[in-house]
Amino acid sequence: LSRATAFVGLGPVCTPIIEIADKDKRKKVQVSKDGAPETLLVFTDKDAVSGEVTLKLDPGKRVEHIGVKIEFVGQIEIFYGSLHEFTNLVRDLDAPGELTQTKSYSFDFSSVDKQYESYNGINVKLRYFLRVTVSRQYSPNIVKEMDIWVKNVQALPPPEINNSIKMEVGIEDCLHIEFEYNRSKYHLKDVVIGKIYFLLVRLKIKHMEIEIRKRESTGSGSDLYNESETITKFEIMDGAPVRGESVPVRLFLSGFDLTPTFRNINNKFSVKYYLNLVLVDEEDRRYFKQQEITLWRKEL
Repeated sequence: LSRATAFVGLGPVCTPIIEIADKDKRKKVQVSKDGAPETLLVFTDKDAVSGEVTLKLDPGKRVEHIGVKIEFVGQIEIFYGSLHEFTNLVRDLDAPGELTQTKSYSFDFSSVDKQYESYNGINVKLRYFLRVTVSRQYSPNIVKEMDIWVKNVQALPPPEINNSIKMEVGIEDCLHIEFEYNRSKYHLKDVVIGKIYFLLVRLKIKHMEIEIRKRESTGSGSDLYNESETITKFEIMDGAPVRGESVPVRLFLSGFDLTPTFRNINNKFSVKYYLNLVLVDEEDRRYFKQQEITLWRKEL
């Protein structure tokens, strides 16, 4: 009777458990999954993903199957549309047969391509995960997934293309300011250093602030969606400036939840960052000037 009930899926089934071989040595990161925090192991592009799968079976029970496999999957999920797998490697763990006791299998994905970083965005998610499947003929498959998080250290951008940013913003005969940032490319724990010069001030400026804005673009053509969010903003001046005045800017990036700049990842999405200078006058009119900066990962 127990064999028949397990066969048609009425009795208890096995529980897959995935263990990563070097989990105790790996860095961990906390991400949000379905609104709840989840701790994931961090891997880089060059790291092997290996370990052991255990199919835990209650004593005296049995499960018939038509094969056991583990997959390494890289997937981009666009929340309003599609799922796209850019990596899928399969390792067969067991031939068709019958499980009568708990059984373990080792697995090794040593040359798997992890060129993109993991990303949890507003409209898009890029995830890597292991998926164990116990395939069954007359019952639902038994499936277990385990996510990992990928971060990739990037090479230092060549200095000749990391020029300072110098811009002018003006309203004819009312306002003329010039602002300068020391570089256009910053690593994620860098400091943005700059200066703002007031060349002509005939507006009654109440205060001035700088924002870091992130823009996530998904899709293309008529299906292009842009979502912007303000990562942080802080006031750099309170009160009216005078002509000839300069205001220093010093912004530490390490305290914020930033990713590297992503450009056209697998032709599905991009993530860009901007420094946005905002001036507010006494009538609460706002004047903006935005400049893109490139962010890159120097270390894990």
